Amino acid sequence: MLHYLRLNSLILLTLRGLTLLPTTCAKDTHYISGTSLDGITTRLALDRTPALYTGDFGDCLGGQSLLNVTKFDAAFYYDNSTILFHLDGTTNIRNESIMLYISVEAYGESRFSMTVNPCNVNIYSMCPLSTEQPVEAFALFPIGPQQVSGIPQIAYEVPDIEGYARIQIFANSSQTEIGCFQAVMRNGNSFSQPKSVSAVLGIFTAVAIIASFATAAYGVSIPHMRSHYAHSLSILVIFETFQSIFFSGALSLPWPSVLPAWWSNFAWAAGLISSSNVVRSLDIFVGVSGNASQVGGAGSTIINNQGGLTQQIYGRSLMSNVTTQAFDKRVPETVRDIVKALARREPYNPNDPYDYNWNGDPVQPGMPLPGDWTGFAGELAELGIPGPNAFMVGIVWLLVALGLVVIFIVALKYSLEGLAKMRWIKQDRLEYFRFHWTGYLSVAILRTLFLAFFSIATLAMFQFSVRGSAGPTSIAAIVFVIFILGIGGLVLYALHFRLRFSTFSADPDRILLRTRKIFGRLPCVFPVRISQLKEEELGEKPVGSWPFIRCHFVDNDPNRKNIHQDEEYIKRFGWLSARYRLSRWWFFAFWLAYQFVRACFLGGGAGNPLAQVFGLFIVDILAFVIIAALNPYEGQRNTALAVWLLGLTRVATTGLSIAFLPDFNLSRIVATVIGVIIIVIQGLLTIAVMILIIIGGISSWMSLSRNREYFSSEMLEGVRIRYFEHIAQRATDETPPPKSKSKTGPKPDSSNGCPELPKEPYFTVTSVRRAPKIEDEGDDYLPEINSVDAASGATSTPSLMRRAGRSTSISSRHSASNLPRGARVHRASWSPRDFSQGEQLDQDRPTALAQQTSDSSGHIGVNSPNIAAILQGQPFASNLQTVATITGSKPFTKEVPEVESGLREAEEIEKDAENACLEDSQ
Repeated sequence: MLHYLRLNSLILLTLRGLTLLPTTCAKDTHYISGTSLDGITTRLALDRTPALYTGDFGDCLGGQSLLNVTKFDAAFYYDNSTILFHLDGTTNIRNESIMLYISVEAYGESRFSMTVNPCNVNIYSMCPLSTEQPVEAFALFPIGPQQVSGIPQIAYEVPDIEGYARIQIFANSSQTEIGCFQAVMRNGNSFSQPKSVSAVLGIFTAVAIIASFATAAYGVSIPHMRSHYAHSLSILVIFETFQSIFFSGALSLPWPSVLPAWWSNFAWAAGLISSSNVVRSLDIFVGVSGNASQVGGAGSTIINNQGGLTQQIYGRSLMSNVTTQAFDKRVPETVRDIVKALARREPYNPNDPYDYNWNGDPVQPGMPLPGDWTGFAGELAELGIPGPNAFMVGIVWLLVALGLVVIFIVALKYSLEGLAKMRWIKQDRLEYFRFHWTGYLSVAILRTLFLAFFSIATLAMFQFSVRGSAGPTSIAAIVFVIFILGIGGLVLYALHFRLRFSTFSADPDRILLRTRKIFGRLPCVFPVRISQLKEEELGEKPVGSWPFIRCHFVDNDPNRKNIHQDEEYIKRFGWLSARYRLSRWWFFAFWLAYQFVRACFLGGGAGNPLAQVFGLFIVDILAFVIIAALNPYEGQRNTALAVWLLGLTRVATTGLSIAFLPDFNLSRIVATVIGVIIIVIQGLLTIAVMILIIIGGISSWMSLSRNREYFSSEMLEGVRIRYFEHIAQRATDETPPPKSKSKTGPKPDSSNGCPELPKEPYFTVTSVRRAPKIEDEGDDYLPEINSVDAASGATSTPSLMRRAGRSTSISSRHSASNLPRGARVHRASWSPRDFSQGEQLDQDRPTALAQQTSDSSGHIGVNSPNIAAILQGQPFASNLQTVATITGSKPFTKEVPEVESGLREAEEIEKDAENACLEDSQ
């Protein structure tokens, strides 16, 4: 039995190997020899991609060609100097001899043309053309450098080459055009990369959504949560940026091919995701009909003979014969075999080395002719979405987005509850969100509809201008009214809910033109209202001024909480006002009005391109100036993106788009250069958005750690502290104090652990004099006292203090006595020595003594403040020096030892502080 199983396994492996053998053999690459236009001969693979080839194709007679074409391929192989031509289809013409005219146009100029007689190049299915035989035309035409000299070298490398290949079919009997088919030209390079670019942008947007939601759900204090949420990057601003880039193509202008390809990467943000299944399912409802597998029509038509083109074709029959003879001589036998093999095939076979997969498909019904990128329909064609289907596709994906929002909120709620029950997370983790998740769900739905307002309004107005069938137009009208009344009504109610207890006031004001410097150097004039200036700024002389009116609301309750502290208002309308400054909380109403005006110009102005472009340009400039003056956002990243980057990009894009107006008749090459400039500007904006999303994710990470004492990254600990201080300062909506300029100089060394003492009123001791005391009457101390007095105390001029060693100083001996630290020793009686010493001091300072005795003989005079009392915090004592007159003797003075004692105590305090710092540092 075991042997039988092994034999079956061996047979199965052998059969699998045999099935793979033909596939392996079929994938072997076949080579031919070819000589390029540069004269270089090399081996060439048969399945290589040509230098230029066609994409999707359509009927350039508007569906009135007398042929139905299922395949139209044309290619130019630069490496072997040949042109490939492949045409499959059917016709209802019974019997007609025809002529073919093949042409290539790039950047508005004819680059190549050729007249072909199908009978002379062995295209027997078209010689003659009849209903009994399907058309299977395939040919290779050798060409020389002169025939393709009009094609610039850059056309083989520039992304999204602007050009098309066209084949026109003429009947010999009537010498009229009976068929015309056009295919867009490609070279393999394109700015349209929706699978990669859209995926990357979607990932970054998802990160921003998670970061923003985390700041709104984490915490307990609603005002505190709002302040952190205001500094996360706004999802509304991100979608507004991507939508603004995409809807730049809604202007009715003949765009260069590079721009619709670039804008197709941002279609997902506008709710226009390319899906053939969704588009086909809506075709019948929107009134789009036709056969998507072929182009053309078998019916009667008013034939256009293209003026003098008929004479050109039939006057070159001899040249066609010469071309045919040259083809028969130059094309080797191998190429003829390839032609026969390719003529027999139908669908693409990946195992056939002679087949190719770069060919295009018949254009979908309702799409413009390939090679035409005019207006919003040309941009939608890059996505494969017909113009009449655009609104319904947007509605479908909006409903999908709302469903995903609901699923996300509900799944997060019950996932947290399950993790908390399993004790995988703490019980209080996101507790506020778990208890109020229904409120978060309703706010998330409203927020999604709010950010979709501009896109839906633009698509609805475009649907009105298309004038499609009644079904989608009616739905567009209903949805448009719901959005206008619903979102607009909520905005008005949010304003009324806050201002219902306020009084409208219109006060006279004045606008001043004041000079400021941009970037610290460039002088510029800025308008500012007097009511916005502080008192210290009113003294500056303005350049000019004009009267103005200040309209504002005055709250009837002055003690009412501001809008960012009003928890009830934040719960209801925080999804509208939470990100704006305290004085600009109403900016969401201005934003909605601005987006509505832009939608009217973009979606509803398709009939008048001149008014549409210039009107939108003026609106964007005015909006940029107003928004920059208001500076509404509380977070700096939102201000940088929404106010400056996005505003300047809008103005630049609309301004450059004016050059594409047909009235200017701009060269297509110059138009392509301008288009590349627009791509660079919008590309830099996209990169800035991605960078700000990364920074916003880091700041949201810091916000989530605000209840922790330490941050997980030590490098960002200081940044986190400054970030929290910045959030607290911005919440007040006050101008931050100017940063103090650090003076150049050595900073105090704080490495020893001693804190820098605050600056307070201080004094300077320039001289110290020792006054005798009772304990100094001993013979051991008198020589030392007299020497100190003679050296420093007898002079009346200030001198530097010479401090003796602490080990032998009197202060040291005094501090070692049995008295408490703050106690003083008072003399019990006076001795004659004290009087004689005072007389000696009087002789040393006669001027000061005479001044004191002349003013207050027999009284107490004040000479200097009591420093010891100031240091000890005691009441001020002014009797530092006693001046008295004794009968029968000359006046004398006696120094009260309070000054000496205070200085000595201050010196001891300073010394103790130094010792304490020294011990801490050790």
